[in-house]
Amino acid sequence: MQEILNGLSEALTLTNVLFVILGVLIGQIFAAAPGVGSLIAITIAVPYTFYMSPVAALGFLIGINKGGTIGGAVSAILMNTPGSPEATATTFDGYPMTRQGQARRALRTAHFSSVTGDTLSDLVLIFVAAPLSVVAMKMGPPEMASVILVALVIIAGLVGSSMVKGLIAAFLGLLVSLIGMDSATAAERLTFGVPELMDGISITAAGIGVLALGEILRQIVYVETLPKLEPDEANSVKLGGRFTWKDFRTIFPTILRSTFIGTLIGAIPGIGSSAAGFLGYTAAKKASKTPERFGKGEIRGVAASEAANSSVVGANFIPLLSLGIPGNVAAAIILGAFLIHGITPGPQLFSEQPDLIYALFAVMLIGDLVNLITGLFTMGLFARVIRIPLSYIIPCVVVLCITGVIVADSLFNAWLLIGMATAGFFMRMLNFSFVTFIIGYVLGPMFEEAFGQALIMANGDPLYLLQRPIACLFIGMAVLVLFALLRQHRRSRRTAVMAE
Repeated sequence: MQEILNGLSEALTLTNVLFVILGVLIGQIFAAAPGVGSLIAITIAVPYTFYMSPVAALGFLIGINKGGTIGGAVSAILMNTPGSPEATATTFDGYPMTRQGQARRALRTAHFSSVTGDTLSDLVLIFVAAPLSVVAMKMGPPEMASVILVALVIIAGLVGSSMVKGLIAAFLGLLVSLIGMDSATAAERLTFGVPELMDGISITAAGIGVLALGEILRQIVYVETLPKLEPDEANSVKLGGRFTWKDFRTIFPTILRSTFIGTLIGAIPGIGSSAAGFLGYTAAKKASKTPERFGKGEIRGVAASEAANSSVVGANFIPLLSLGIPGNVAAAIILGAFLIHGITPGPQLFSEQPDLIYALFAVMLIGDLVNLITGLFTMGLFARVIRIPLSYIIPCVVVLCITGVIVADSLFNAWLLIGMATAGFFMRMLNFSFVTFIIGYVLGPMFEEAFGQALIMANGDPLYLLQRPIACLFIGMAVLVLFALLRQHRRSRRTAVMAE
């Protein structure tokens, strides 16, 4: 109880609460603007947290992540263009509601569904992460190396359209993480005689370059003309139908079902919130007595998609906190922020820094409350934000990216940033998964450390793994998952060829 109270008192300081509020507002605004998204906001914000306390920094980043859960639905509902990929299923019924003059009702549905799903997912995290960490504490380096291997295989197979390209991207991420000085032998690796590379490529240069500037370069080269918000549709945000208590009672069973789906998916690394949104929407349609209404402005369709994709946010922290493995790329960036502040997520965190864990849980619940309150007043602002031309947004984002890297690291890292941005651009053009690359980059040092310790324990004996049944189980699982995913991709390719 003392540790819980210490965590709450640390989270509830005025500075930390203000940073959470600021993060939520930034996440809402960035996610509402098509072509930007909250993920870019999280990536850009990481270097600006260098001089914050750990709780303030994590609260700020988590606030951005949570604000993005409702911001992404705005352009999906008003313009039929999702502000973030996970809001794609929201367009199916959200935009038809706007066309019917029910934009305000649709936005309120998305708002309350997102906050409810996210909050319930956070509660699951709070009650599940600690017991899982107790189990993880009994795992040694061989088991941790095998768990990371399984996570990389699952992520590489499920993210992107090509299993082979996903594995190549994961390998490239692991390779980039090796640049610098070997922590065990102090030997230089892949530095090519450049002294500045002895410290490796920072998470800020890699993350901002591949995720943020890589996307900006793609939009500059392929000038995408975004749809405009019509005046009558903008007015419907204020004049559209009201969201009532009866509406909430109608959608509440749908929210619970989608939250359950999203929480399960979020706890499995690699699947992501986009899949959760589609699965939640499909489940709601199948459970409905009037499925023909879906796709024509059904309020439960909006609720199903938003509750499912938002509940992934909290659930992604289950593997992150209990095992040290991020569930998606946003969790990977936040993992990088943990490491920057000298915090190593994983089972040891619960025993070594319980105050920080409970402060983190409190910050997440504060973020849910702030998301609920601020969302009541920002809908009119969103209608203006999504009308800002992309030509005004892109220069601001580029300046924030470069400034953040220079302030946090050095001028040399700004050049690395440009190089990583170029790599991120070509990954998108060649259809390689930049998400898998970043997660492989973040997990690389952890996998290297666990694998190195496992080799020392084995003393050169490969049969040592047979004495570690859990490690054998996970390695066998990785092989089976790899085989199953390759088989599935082959079937999908054959089906596509036959359809042509």
